[in-house]
Amino acid sequence: MIDNAAMFKLSYGLFVLTAKDGTKDNGCIINTALQLTDHPLRISIAVNKANFTHSIIAKTGELNVSILTESVPFSVFEQFGFHSGKDTDKFAVCDYNGRTTNGIRYLPKYTNGVISAKVSGTFDFGSHSLFVADVTEAKVLSNERSVTYQYYFDHIKPKPQASKTQQKGFICKICGYVYDGAVLPVDFICPLCKHGANDFERFDK
Repeated sequence: MIDNAAMFKLSYGLFVLTAKDGTKDNGCIINTALQLTDHPLRISIAVNKANFTHSIIAKTGELNVSILTESVPFSVFEQFGFHSGKDTDKFAVCDYNGRTTNGIRYLPKYTNGVISAKVSGTFDFGSHSLFVADVTEAKVLSNERSVTYQYYFDHIKPKPQASKTQQKGFICKICGYVYDGAVLPVDFICPLCKHGANDFERFDK
């Protein structure tokens, strides 16, 4: 038996991954970024192929990772996680315009560090690609604590509320999206965070 909830016990950070294609800036929320080697300095990131940022990185080979802190408001997750860059300007409503040497935007607010990197290898894992990238620039932005997935669930993400008229449905444990219906299709994908049916839980009014 596999209890998918056990995966949430793993220790994850939360990051804004940004990329640039011509004049198009884009970004998305990811939870898998880590240092891979020290000499040379390399990182690895896993990105859902459904994210527009994935397509840009696959094309350009360059990226930034902004490391989020515990002060990050839920609005940042809405901004970078709940919309597609294919039809939305992720930076349209922000008041920060920082760019690193590679010309890619990053978040100078609600972050404690930014890492720029150039892809040196790509590995296909079905729904996600694993990008291995050489670090080209890195700087500390603050001494705030990095936010973890658990901290996000406990202190940042609003508790999902079912509508008063709703009788039965399913709530995404990741982002709080509510699916209205008595039966959730086994192949259902959350339109907001791209997680599957296993990450939904049933509720009854």
